[in-house]
Amino acid sequence: MDKDHSTAPKWAKPLSIFAILFGLLTVKAGGSVLFSEAARQTAGNYVPFVVWFNFMAGFAYIAAGIGIWKSARWAGAVSAAIAAATLVVFIAFGVTILMGGAYEMRTVIAMTFRFGFWAAVAFAYCPCRKGCGSKPAAA
Repeated sequence: MDKDHSTAPKWAKPLSIFAILFGLLTVKAGGSVLFSEAARQTAGNYVPFVVWFNFMAGFAYIAAGIGIWKSARWAGAVSAAIAAATLVVFIAFGVTILMGGAYEMRTVIAMTFRFGFWAAVAFAYCPCRKGCGSKPAAA
């Protein structure tokens, strides 16, 4: 069986709601910058590959949130994949900055939050002693 609601920690439902809302807001914000000239002008020195990544990742956030809600074992693996992909893009973003690329400090802050959030969720669902796909650690 892929789920076990009886052993889900109390923080799982609020976390899932936050992850889904975070995903919806990420898709909306990224989509605005990608598909609206007015939003692009407001965004300032945005880095296109970061915006594209965040836009696409927003859909994964929603999927992970749904998995957390359902206490699906795969939610941990999805969260770990999101954290890992975010870290890769964050490193590429850092290289862009070091090479003199224009950027906004709010992007640094947002990427730090995104990575930290998904790394924490992945850790909760994938503690090293159990491996990915295990049940989340109880609170």
